[in-house]
Amino acid sequence: MTSEGSPASVSNAALRFHNLRLNHEENDEGAVGGIEAENIETVNDSPQNMQPAGTIMLNMVRRALEVSDIIEEEEQTATSSRNAIPSTSNYDNRPPSNSSNVVRPEARARTSILAENGLTNYSVSSTVYNWQGSKATMRERFTFLFNNEILSDVKFRVGRGSQQRVIPAHKLVLSSGSAVFDAMFNGTLATSSNEIEVPDVEPETFLAVLLFLYTDEISINPDTVMTTLYTAKKYAVSSLEKHCVDYLRSNLTTDNAFLLLAQARLFDEPQLAAVCLDTIDKFTTDALNADGFTDIDIDTLITVLERNTLRVRESKIFQAVVRWSEAECSRQQLPVTPDNQRSVLGRAISLVRFPLMSMEEFASGPAQSGLLTDREIVQIFLYFTLNPKPRVGFEAMPRCLMMGKEQTVCRYQQTESRWGYNGTSDRIRVDRRIFLVGYGVYGSVFGPAEYEVIIELIHTASGKVIAKNNTSFSCDGSNYTYRLIFKEPVEILPNTVYTASVTFDGPDSHYGSKGQRVVTVDCGPKHGKVKFSFNYEAGDNNGTSIEGGQIPELIFYL
Repeated sequence: MTSEGSPASVSNAALRFHNLRLNHEENDEGAVGGIEAENIETVNDSPQNMQPAGTIMLNMVRRALEVSDIIEEEEQTATSSRNAIPSTSNYDNRPPSNSSNVVRPEARARTSILAENGLTNYSVSSTVYNWQGSKATMRERFTFLFNNEILSDVKFRVGRGSQQRVIPAHKLVLSSGSAVFDAMFNGTLATSSNEIEVPDVEPETFLAVLLFLYTDEISINPDTVMTTLYTAKKYAVSSLEKHCVDYLRSNLTTDNAFLLLAQARLFDEPQLAAVCLDTIDKFTTDALNADGFTDIDIDTLITVLERNTLRVRESKIFQAVVRWSEAECSRQQLPVTPDNQRSVLGRAISLVRFPLMSMEEFASGPAQSGLLTDREIVQIFLYFTLNPKPRVGFEAMPRCLMMGKEQTVCRYQQTESRWGYNGTSDRIRVDRRIFLVGYGVYGSVFGPAEYEVIIELIHTASGKVIAKNNTSFSCDGSNYTYRLIFKEPVEILPNTVYTASVTFDGPDSHYGSKGQRVVTVDCGPKHGKVKFSFNYEAGDNNGTSIEGGQIPELIFYL
């Protein structure tokens, strides 16, 4: 028997049925009773249970007629259905998530009917949607199931309000890639609901995480990387977390270093935070000037201000702190006043190292800002003018550069008085690679006094001025040294000769004697020893030489 049920075969079957009925009319009663038997192959061999050949043929003809009618009717239904439904496709040949890509109901019904009638050789492949047949690998099959209703057994309502989307998923796939999903579906407190609310995640981000779980594909960009990192951490998808962190690290710049640092601290990513801090240390000025600096939270600000490795003048740090306080007042909808700025800064203001500024920098900036109390201002001015230095409420330890802490090399073994000035320079040569911060100089021998000074670092061979600062300092008449600092630290290359120059405008001062040509500074077990060689600078040097004179100290970092 064929699957089509042609009219000719049906007519022949009807004729044979008529002849058999005439020849076996006396057996009709038994034949009718035998119609109930479903399997003619397994009937009992006893005479009482055997059916005549006519009865068997009668049953087959009746079933042939029924099946022929069913097949014809369903072929018509399937054809009209295919003509009515437009075809849909997308970029990866996957059906849309809510499409009718399921086994057709008519195909299931036909298969059931044919099986009941013993016609298992009837072909239905032309009407069953066999999506598995076109997917050669597991990856292709899982890619097809991603965001697809087929075989899905859970749905997520992701997002809020009008942006909310319903996303289908498969518990097996999610549980195999996430311990959180595994506990959600299979743990002792597993949810019984097949619809789960996820209001704190955007639909696009949730789909990016699901795409990774289904296919290992990574879909992140600068706009979504932080939300993807948050979602990956929420569902403990550690591999995707790592990809997000690596992406952020590779796109780290001075413009976004502070923002990424704040996010790294929020998401507890210590490795990313360390890379951000290292970038801020090396390029502090650029990072502080970036727009994103004023958007960080107070805890991140405090973390940065506590560091000893910022490569910038303290006055620049104070200016950045003032900008941040103004932005924070605006965020809290407070008037931008000194009292409110001090309030939002909290203990962060105490982390600014005012004693590291020059007196001029402090007087022109912090002292007039209104952020400090009168007592604090007086204490800092006393710190600038008195020796030994009084204790103040602010850190006085110099911030470090690159590696290690601030170091000082002193070339004189004894202090004398007095040394006069006529406006020319005292000079000395150095030829060791260092990061020069400034010089230590002697003050007045006549008690308290003010000096106006110009400090310079000159490349000796070319005569080019590499660094210069016009500044001033106050002294109390003691033989202590006083710090004169460049605006920015200066790198001195190895095996290159430089001239250190300070031009004084003020009264006679103390000076050093018993100078050393070579001085070795022990910088600790990590950095070893640094050797400095000093040489006489010929020309107009106001008498300073290897044996005696001014500029007793060089302040540097390694």
